[in-house]
Amino acid sequence: MTTRTRTDVLLMAGFCAFLFFYGIGQFGLIGADEPRYAQVAREMLERRDWITPVLGGQAWLEKPPLYYWQAMLAFSVFGVSDVAARVPAAIDATLLVVVVYLFFRKFRCGGEADAALITASCAGVIGYARAASMDMALAASFSIGMLAWWAWRAGGKRIYLAVFYLSMALGMLAKGPVAPFLAAGVIVLFAVASRESRLVLKTLWFPGMLLFCVIALPWYTAVEIRNPQFFREFILQHNLARFSSDLYHHRQPFWYYLPVTVLALVPWIVFVIAGLVEPMRVGWAARKFVSAEPDLEWQFSLFAGCWLIVPIGFFSFSQSKLPGYILPAIPAGAMLLADYLRRQLAADEKVLKGLAVLHALVAAAPMVPSLLIAYIVTERRLPAGRPILFALAMAFALCAAIALTLVSRLRLRMLRFVTLIPVVLSVAAVLKLGATSIDQKLSARPLAVDMADVETRQLLLAVCGVSREMEYGLRFYRNQAVLRYESGSVPAEEHLLVAPSTWKVNVARQTAGRRVLLLGHYAPQNLDYYWVAAAGTGR
Repeated sequence: MTTRTRTDVLLMAGFCAFLFFYGIGQFGLIGADEPRYAQVAREMLERRDWITPVLGGQAWLEKPPLYYWQAMLAFSVFGVSDVAARVPAAIDATLLVVVVYLFFRKFRCGGEADAALITASCAGVIGYARAASMDMALAASFSIGMLAWWAWRAGGKRIYLAVFYLSMALGMLAKGPVAPFLAAGVIVLFAVASRESRLVLKTLWFPGMLLFCVIALPWYTAVEIRNPQFFREFILQHNLARFSSDLYHHRQPFWYYLPVTVLALVPWIVFVIAGLVEPMRVGWAARKFVSAEPDLEWQFSLFAGCWLIVPIGFFSFSQSKLPGYILPAIPAGAMLLADYLRRQLAADEKVLKGLAVLHALVAAAPMVPSLLIAYIVTERRLPAGRPILFALAMAFALCAAIALTLVSRLRLRMLRFVTLIPVVLSVAAVLKLGATSIDQKLSARPLAVDMADVETRQLLLAVCGVSREMEYGLRFYRNQAVLRYESGSVPAEEHLLVAPSTWKVNVARQTAGRRVLLLGHYAPQNLDYYWVAAAGTGR
């Protein structure tokens, strides 16, 4: 191992450890999806059932099993916890970074360290690498598959095409048919743009398709046999209906994924755009893309551009939109930039001052919300006075340092270094200054701890008027079913009840004729929790 390789490995290990793993348990599972998916994995593990996802003892057929399998293994090794629930995504992100490095080292030599670290430090990758969800598993498997496809196209070795089909099968197990569908879209668009229509037919390799079926179809077959409603719930409702209608109330405007993609590619978005525009302009001017002998130097950028565009375009037409849907496109932006830097450094090009200033502004901007994260989460607005002035001063100082470095004689050689500094500082600030507030305001973990402290034995749990996020969070942290008063599920037995403080009248109405004792008040989320006696015991 050369000194340069050893340095690259240490850098990747250090940044992946910090950006993906460090502090992943400093705040509890947030949102509705994280605790729900973690609880499904726990129940599958308790039942020793690797086929049917289960929630509250009932089949939960919204998603395929890859994340659940990963979480089950993590729970088996580390025990059931929110940290273990997030470990699979962190591992998937690390694997993605390693594969990006190896790919560039073999096929785009000279840009491997940049490609790996740019991929690792994109805001979208950092965020979803720390989340207990399927999105990173899909993004990693899809991205590895697309890199394998390009390796086959560039080198002709069928082993790479086999890796492509294997990765698409894992993507199918991660989040369904969207993985092979997006891959087909990218390949077709690239074939059309490069005028190599035969690429599509060449990609349809029978042994590869057989490998795909051997890996992906056994679970789909087994779950359909056990649960005849699977096809209707998973394919018709959670794929087709989710795309074609607002069945799950996630409607957003058509242009929604443009700002989402911009934010997910922070702090690199300015140079990603430059990396997308520059090869297209030069390539079309020189007719590189339509030559009889394709120029792989430029066509890789065309391929990465197609890869970036297809998921954004496809999901823009979806009637149901969530930020994580376009995560598979984000590594493509990192590759565009890494390849752009490799060419610019080889040519020793100067950085345009306007480009340097714009990049510096974007790279330094996250410092403001990161330093103020506790106030933003608690008050849902920016503070006034000294805190905002201090945050702005820090961001300005970083911005000036980055811009001056990029227009100095060092030029682009320092881009990675000066950009990673605010990334590290921003993540550290969020974990140091905001973890407690995030935990208290957005997670059910502190409330579950408070409730456990006043119990002598675990009782049934019901909620009234609380958010889905709190309901699923309590389900995971207390490892029990949660009944909801509004749906008519008022237990006749003795139970605990969680409700907003503003719902006292509703609670009194629902528990009329029963003894009710207020056990405590959880101020950060303005929730009360009660003990409710069994029906018929009087007051």
